Amino acid sequence: MSDNTIDSLREALKHSPENGPLRLLLADTLLALSRFEEAEAEYSTLLKLGDHTKAKIGLAQVFFSKGSYSACNVILEEVIDNGTRDVEVFTLYAKGLLKENSVDRAIEAYQKALAMDPDHFDEELDSQLRLRGGNESPEEGEEEEVDNRFLQKPDINFNDVGGMEGVKKEIELKIIKPLLHPELYKAYGKKTGGGILLYGPPGCGKTFIAKATAGQVNAKFLSIGLNDVLDMWIGNSEKNLHELFELARHNTPCVLFIDEIDALGASRSDMKQSSGRHLINQFLQELDGINSTNEGVLIVGATNTPWNLDPAFRRPGRFDRIVFVPPPDVKSRDSILRLKLSNKPTGTIDFQSIAKKAENYSGADIDAIIDMAIEEKLESAFVDGIPKPLETSDLVKALKKHKPSTQEWFATAKNYALFANDSGLYDDILTYLKIKK
Repeated sequence: MSDNTIDSLREALKHSPENGPLRLLLADTLLALSRFEEAEAEYSTLLKLGDHTKAKIGLAQVFFSKGSYSACNVILEEVIDNGTRDVEVFTLYAKGLLKENSVDRAIEAYQKALAMDPDHFDEELDSQLRLRGGNESPEEGEEEEVDNRFLQKPDINFNDVGGMEGVKKEIELKIIKPLLHPELYKAYGKKTGGGILLYGPPGCGKTFIAKATAGQVNAKFLSIGLNDVLDMWIGNSEKNLHELFELARHNTPCVLFIDEIDALGASRSDMKQSSGRHLINQFLQELDGINSTNEGVLIVGATNTPWNLDPAFRRPGRFDRIVFVPPPDVKSRDSILRLKLSNKPTGTIDFQSIAKKAENYSGADIDAIIDMAIEEKLESAFVDGIPKPLETSDLVKALKKHKPSTQEWFATAKNYALFANDSGLYDDILTYLKIKK
């Protein structure tokens, strides 16, 4: 609007100074033209005439534009307390809170705006408060759901783990005995719990061995992954991680298992977003137990790519104990086959022969060949409705169709073991591959 329009509005107000709609129109016009001092005077005059919500919102906008964020927020809090459902009020309030570095309250205000209008979008707030691809923040009162969702009481132990004797022996020495005999450790001033990292090719039973470890010591088992922690709202990922650690601490003895830990603890040098760095720093604080003790909590991380993990995670007191979980050996493959086929119709199976032929096959690969063999049998069973028992020839036929999935992993791992292994971290890989460096 032109100056002539504003002059006309002022002239009209001289004849009708208590005309609220007219004064509001003048104030809004001045605000739109960034004439903040004049707009403030008009809104203030209007408020002297009575409790005018639109004038309060307009005055808050003036204060925000002038950088008086505290004054803006005080006014908006009064409007909100009076029960407004104006999405723009909550959006402006979120922006004002963000300017005062009240990030948590800003997120809450913006979430309320989105709850009122799911199609509402503010680019500035989204870019500063929300992470793309994250989960929605948990609703109030969801803590009980978290307990039921994550906390488990394992019904398996080492007897259910086929083979893997070397891994089980190492875990028993480093993990199980300290948890079973905490009094001996206390006598020497050592705490039970701590962190251990399981690494190796995918499908070789890292998750299963972690769960069996919890069952072996009659501990609770809490399994979390990337999607359970990451949240689209800035700061909420760190909160989620802290709450899960607290859940483990309140349910000791507990095995806290973190799958694909490299996704949560990737190298900070590769991080482009500060939010990722904040999450890693929070993770390190939880491992150190700075604000809460981790005694009685065994933190087990599993990864297929330990070389992507931030080196800070391997410092003493964190994941300082590292266990290589290789593909099952012949004896282990034999045990896995027997376990997997124990409740299925079978004929005469030469387990040892199949185990020898399945060199470099992971536990997941063995699952796959059994499934393939069953599918072949099902086709013939559909003809007469009689289940046909699995024979050695069926499994051998499936073996020829399915190649071991571990080979690609070892091709990559060998390079790290040969050329990025100054600390000897990957010596077990070289030993498994029978390579002398």
